[in-house]
Amino acid sequence: MIYTVTFNPAIDYVVELVSFNLGEVNRTTREYMNLGGKGVNVSRVLTNLGVKNTALGFIAGFTGDALEKGLNSMGVTTDFIKLNEGSTRINVNIKGVTETDINARGPEIPHSSIEKLFLKLDNLTQDDTLVLAGSIPASLPSDMYERIMGRLYHKKIRFVVDATKDLLVKSLKFEPFLIKPNSHELGEIFGLELKTENEIVYYARELKKQGARNVLVSMAGNGAILVDENNIAHRIGTPKGKVKNSVGAGDSMVAGFCAGYLEKQDYKYALKMGAAAGSASAFSEGLATKDEVFALLKTL
Repeated sequence: MIYTVTFNPAIDYVVELVSFNLGEVNRTTREYMNLGGKGVNVSRVLTNLGVKNTALGFIAGFTGDALEKGLNSMGVTTDFIKLNEGSTRINVNIKGVTETDINARGPEIPHSSIEKLFLKLDNLTQDDTLVLAGSIPASLPSDMYERIMGRLYHKKIRFVVDATKDLLVKSLKFEPFLIKPNSHELGEIFGLELKTENEIVYYARELKKQGARNVLVSMAGNGAILVDENNIAHRIGTPKGKVKNSVGAGDSMVAGFCAGYLEKQDYKYALKMGAAAGSASAFSEGLATKDEVFALLKTL
């Protein structure tokens, strides 16, 4: 079973406008909502691919109820912890001449609720995969990833970490099964701007030396590079298509990789599934569907 953790999920309210004028009344041409958060996105794509998973995390207020109800209607299995105070955040994404995001803080998460999450995670076994994705909200200790992985390390769970900078680096001592920085984030870790694929492979291997079993580096329109646990570097391009929305593409790649690996235990196939899922989400306004993923998989 795959479990995802989203500490601060959100309802993303997207509004499209011809133009946006500050201080004036602006009329939308279209508006819609997405149920988001990096772990939530992973769970949604896994569900679309027919892979059993459970979304964990924290929700609060009527917005939290709406988010959970919406995910359940999509077939996503959830086991969120309901907070007594606050509300799950609503983020506003304004798409006009330029794109503007207004991201809310989200509810305060008390220590008692953190303990409830730990108790749920204690039930995981070595046959399970735990996806930790995204940033840590201000109301939680900054070392939450380390606390979770340290608590479960002896169980030999497959950890998947999709985070940036210190969050990612500090997880390496727990030998995560997979980490997924993009090429820019990989360079940031080492204080460099990586310009060639050889440089990306070299520094991905440096992260392997620090504990990561597999390092998957996404390169936007240039595809992805995987340095697997056998230290073999695999390169894959991207299928042809028009990018409509990059939000959730990286999360979809994580979902596709995990689904592919669990299906065949083959890293080349897992990489293809990851690339297909990431591209399928980028080429659509929503997250990748199973039909979209497998249509692109045939082209890789």
